[in-house]
Amino acid sequence: MRVSSGIPGFDEIVQGGLLRDRLYVVSGPPGSGKTTFSSQFITEGAKSGENCLYVTMHETKEELMQDMSGYDFGFDQVMASGTVQFLNLMTDSGKRTITQFGTDGGLTNRIVAFLEQQEIDRAVIDSTMLLQHFFENVSDEITGFLSALKQTGTTTVLISEMTDPSSYADEHYLAHGVIFFHNYLDSGGMTRGVQVIKMRGTAIDCDIRPIEFSDQGLRVIADKRVEA
Repeated sequence: MRVSSGIPGFDEIVQGGLLRDRLYVVSGPPGSGKTTFSSQFITEGAKSGENCLYVTMHETKEELMQDMSGYDFGFDQVMASGTVQFLNLMTDSGKRTITQFGTDGGLTNRIVAFLEQQEIDRAVIDSTMLLQHFFENVSDEITGFLSALKQTGTTTVLISEMTDPSSYADEHYLAHGVIFFHNYLDSGGMTRGVQVIKMRGTAIDCDIRPIEFSDQGLRVIADKRVEA
C-alpha cells in the first residue's frame, strides 16, 4: 500500500506514493529542500489522521515552526494539533521522554520502542550526522539503528547531509529508498532538482526533476527533466 508524500508532483514519479512502513533517506546539500520535503511529508500524515513523530537533535519546536512559517501547507496547525509529537533529543525534556522507553540498548531501542508503543505511522528523523553524537561505534551502531527502523510499522524519512549523490554511505545501502536534492549554480543561475536514486518495489528512472518553492511549499515538476 502506498501513502501520499504530501509533495505535489512527487508521487507521480514514484508510482503514486511511498510504500508504507519503509525507510527513506532524504539527502542533499544545505538549503536544497530536505527539511521542507520532510515537513510536508509529516503534515500530510497528520492531515490524514495518522500518528506522526518529528525527531530532531538541533532545532527546537519553535525554531522549526518559524522556519516553516513562510509556507501555507499547514505545518504550524498540525504541530499544534497533537497529531504530531515533537522530540528534541538534545533537550532535557526530550531526554526524559525517550528514557521512559527503556534504559537498556541505547538510543536505538528507545526510539524503536517509542515508535511501536505510540503506534507512530509516520516519522521524520533529523539527522544522520547528529546521530553520531549518541553512538560510540558509529558505523556499527548506525547500521543497527537503520536495520531496527526498517522492522517497525512506521513510514520513516531520515534526513542525511550527504552532498555527493555518487558517494554512498551506510544509510543509503540499507534504506528502502534514497531521494537526493540537487542545488547548484550554473550559467543560467541556481538549479534545483530532486532525483529518486533508489526505491525498492517501485519503477523509477533516476532522472532529475526540477523543483520550485512557493507559498504552498515544495513542488516537483514531474513532466520535465533537468539537464545535468
